[in-house]
Amino acid sequence: MHDEIVGALYEEASRIASQAVWQEGAERKLRWDQWLDKVLTSRIWGFPAMALLFGAVFWVTITGANVPSSLLGDLLMGTVYGWLHQGANALHAPEWLSGFLIDGVYLAMAWVVSVMLPPMAIFFPVFTLLEDLGYLPRVAFNLDRAFKGAGAHGKQALSMMMGFGCNAAGVVSTRIIDSPRERLIAILTNNFSICNGRWPTLILMATIFVAATMPPAFASAVAAATVVGIAALGVVFTLLTSKLLSKTLLKGESSVFTLELPPYRPPRVLQTLYTSLIDRTLLVLWRAVVMAAPAGAVIWLISNVSVAGNSLAHWMVSGLEPLGVWVGLNGVILVAYIVAIPANEIIIPTILMLTLNLAKSSLASQGVMIELEESDIKGVLTGLGGWTALTGINLMLFSLLHNPCSTTLLTIFKETGSKKWTLISALLPLAIGFAVCFLTASVARLLGWA
Repeated sequence: MHDEIVGALYEEASRIASQAVWQEGAERKLRWDQWLDKVLTSRIWGFPAMALLFGAVFWVTITGANVPSSLLGDLLMGTVYGWLHQGANALHAPEWLSGFLIDGVYLAMAWVVSVMLPPMAIFFPVFTLLEDLGYLPRVAFNLDRAFKGAGAHGKQALSMMMGFGCNAAGVVSTRIIDSPRERLIAILTNNFSICNGRWPTLILMATIFVAATMPPAFASAVAAATVVGIAALGVVFTLLTSKLLSKTLLKGESSVFTLELPPYRPPRVLQTLYTSLIDRTLLVLWRAVVMAAPAGAVIWLISNVSVAGNSLAHWMVSGLEPLGVWVGLNGVILVAYIVAIPANEIIIPTILMLTLNLAKSSLASQGVMIELEESDIKGVLTGLGGWTALTGINLMLFSLLHNPCSTTLLTIFKETGSKKWTLISALLPLAIGFAVCFLTASVARLLGWA
């Protein structure tokens, strides 16, 4: 009995050794997962493979979302919008009430649904599939050396990946970092990970301002490459800001980090669909709709309440217009970011409503009427808002770099227990965002592109 047990132990040890130990000169056969890791975590091929994978994800998202977005827009902002006004007229509802509820609250929610739902319903399942397959830890592995060089902890790569879903969740996930200094660096830079609420803005701007300049056959690929480029730029700013903090406010040495790569797992399609559609898409959409309703009400009120002959929105936009133009944006965008502090998801609806309401107010005095259902998003922004390609590009940059939303700021305060670091977490990316937009606008104007 004893001999059998010892023999079995030696056989098992020999089997493990034969799989784990390779002798020089012997023919080595790689399993498919080992071969895959040699490519995906390679210093040479790791980053190109990552760019191709994420590029494919965005290409599928942009290509697949065009038709559903158009159909939803026609339904919600054309057919249903008209029915609601007809119903309000039939009920002899006061004009201010129908305007407040339909042109304010409903229109903001309709824009959120039509603009955000189709791309999210495609993007989140595909992104969740990559996460479920075990690819995201490989991304963290590829970035480990870069974070160490930036004076940060390798685990910051993991919290950064969490931030691509939600920055508040990314901030909480920094608890895996033991060093208080390195954890604070991870918290202060997590905002450069593009959260759920910012993807629709980036995808929309890349589609209508960058891809529109390309031949139709290449438009979707160019839009996808643009979004990947912005996401990669976020990683660059994460590393640069981490380096800056580690050399100034948060000096110190990097800790040692050991990352265990999980095995590849077969896709769980049903669970992936449930997780992405229910826990991500619908949850984010619900949050956006809930935030859009009061934001739409506020926008309608400031657009229709007049002071000294002009609306409050006019005064706010006019006051911020010089600063906006100086940094390559405009007053409408800056007001939209003030209104949308609770949630990034409502930036585009807020911009569209402000642009339309201000244009209606201006053109109505000239006897010109605007039919909402005839105004596509690009037409509204370029025709009524005076946007150029520089405005769209700078909005993408500002969307990447601006201050965190109120939920993330509250989470940062809870995690750090410090008003000082919470304030820095808001002002640091905001200052970087304005500086980058100003430099981009200055270069574009110097070269005669704007």
